[in-house]
Amino acid sequence: MFAEGGLFMTSMDIPVRQATTETWMREAACKGLSHLFFPAPAERPQARERREAMAKMVCEECAVQSTCQDFARRNHEYGFWGGESEDERHAAGFRLIAPIGVRAKSA
Repeated sequence: MFAEGGLFMTSMDIPVRQATTETWMREAACKGLSHLFFPAPAERPQARERREAMAKMVCEECAVQSTCQDFARRNHEYGFWGGESEDERHAAGFRLIAPIGVRAKSA
């Protein structure tokens, strides 16, 4: 789709997270920092490493880190939760429903 002046415009589907009753999330240090905890489309490995390193620093200072980690493990969450990446949760024995990164490595 083209806008005035010949600029290329795209649309992107943004997933909407369902409301939860998890009150601990209000206390999370990551609140408002979703860009650090979830990858952008087609994120390069080096960018992922930098983003996850910044996310880990936020998690280290978080009062609800262990609760967050437990939630992600129980609910098969994607992204960086409780100081753990998807790969780290997978390596700890907590499987994602469709582990994209793990599947790509084993193919």
